Amino acid sequence: MSRPAKALIDLNALRHNVALAKGLSPHSGTMAIVKANAYGHGVVPVARAIEDMVPAFGVACIEEALELREAGITKPICLLEGAFCSDEIVAAAEHDFWLSVVSREQLQVLLAARLNRPVKAWLWVDSGMHRLGIRPEEVVDSYAALSTTGNVADCVVLATHFACADELKNEFTHQQLLRLKTGMAGLPEQPRVSLSLANSAALMAWPECRADWNRPGIMLYGSSPFSVHHPQAEKLLPVMTLTSSVIALREVPVGESVGYAARWHASRPSRIATVAIGYGDGYPVHAPDGTPVLVKGQRCSLVGRVSMDMITVDVTHLSDVAVGDEVVLWGNGLSVNEVATSAGTISYELLARMPRRVPRSYSE
Repeated sequence: MSRPAKALIDLNALRHNVALAKGLSPHSGTMAIVKANAYGHGVVPVARAIEDMVPAFGVACIEEALELREAGITKPICLLEGAFCSDEIVAAAEHDFWLSVVSREQLQVLLAARLNRPVKAWLWVDSGMHRLGIRPEEVVDSYAALSTTGNVADCVVLATHFACADELKNEFTHQQLLRLKTGMAGLPEQPRVSLSLANSAALMAWPECRADWNRPGIMLYGSSPFSVHHPQAEKLLPVMTLTSSVIALREVPVGESVGYAARWHASRPSRIATVAIGYGDGYPVHAPDGTPVLVKGQRCSLVGRVSMDMITVDVTHLSDVAVGDEVVLWGNGLSVNEVATSAGTISYELLARMPRRVPRSYSE
């Protein structure tokens, strides 16, 4: 009998979320972001499930892109952080990877490269996030250099990334748009510049950011990028349900403690269920007492410190809990956002750091 901790991946929910993203901007290209092992969901099964729905995929590095190619994925794949060395530019051309240009240094290396065939380039502009990208005042010269070199095929896509699109009342998104438009002011009108602006939050909440290419990520996996209600986010379906089982039950008297460091003490005669899940399985080590857990579909509270392989849950109010009963840590019936908020983190982290120790089970 295998350890019960597992991640159930609902591919129909995944396709539902992809269709929602496409429907918000039906005349745009949808680049499905599948970096970090498809946010912990398993990049190859995810890509195979939606390859017929999207024209391109986005990853962080060439290793992630090569994993997809080796699995038979043929759609274009964009290296969102660009090439880390000149050899990767050659590999990008060989494997039909789209190449981001995120700095003047990357631009010069691409221009100087000796390629058997050109690559499609995405020129990233730093409109205010100040991580990657050329400055707005460098757009015209950089765009012209990429458009005239024989190393770049087709039109160059101009892209930027928003710092605060998940904050619905934060005007910084508009400021970033203005900075980008100011930088583009000197570009020729023909051919029209192809733009990529929107991540999940911008796609759902900022219609003015829907452009030629959108780059949904977290929403594809059924998690809202917002900390408040949003009508589009309510339509998302969770793709991952992290489950395990009760492996032991204990009667704990008043005043006795549970777990490492004796953090939690029973204020009443308590029944405590031990569950086979822990931070070694991606469950957040900093989850406090009271973090919600579903036992047999009913809400219960985490009590005691999370250990590597186990957590303890107060099931005193349930009358019929037994060893072997199913436990849901997040997913269907319990939002990963709620668990993340309780643990002082974000759903992106909980999903993306899901270790390979937890087996994924895929359903249609």
